[in-house]
Amino acid sequence: MLGEGVRMVTESSIQEFEQCVIQLERLLRTVSSIIKRRGRDVLQDFDITTPQFNALLILRHRNLTIGELGERMFLACSTATDLIDRMERNNLVERVRDSNDRRVIRLNVTERGMQMVDEVMTARIRYLSKILQDVSLEELKVMIAGMTHLEELMRDSQVTSSRA
Repeated sequence: MLGEGVRMVTESSIQEFEQCVIQLERLLRTVSSIIKRRGRDVLQDFDITTPQFNALLILRHRNLTIGELGERMFLACSTATDLIDRMERNNLVERVRDSNDRRVIRLNVTERGMQMVDEVMTARIRYLSKILQDVSLEELKVMIAGMTHLEELMRDSQVTSSRA
């Protein structure tokens, strides 16, 4: 007799699980592709590239060095430097000496850069709102709960795999 809370694993439940994983992976890939494509379309309206916008998102809450930004974006130092040079010319970021160590140069998002992030995020939210306008509040909450749970599982998996 099985104890309470113990699941009986059958061949059909394993197959059903695998089919669900395959379907979820395909859906995530499809949604991600659509979001990236629509995100690029939105950015064209603001005359900013995807890497520049991603850098602004990373930098808006923290003052990193170019090397730290490059690590977070998986860019070579020279590529990160070129990206920041272009962003600085467009008045999106500025280089500032670290107050604790004058040898260190940190990146600050300018007022124009912050405004750009706000405007792009408003356009992205407007797009998503239009897509979801006919979805019930209950369905939205279920989507959020599922995505939140998946995000937590994936973050936990990253922590576990980085310790191995």
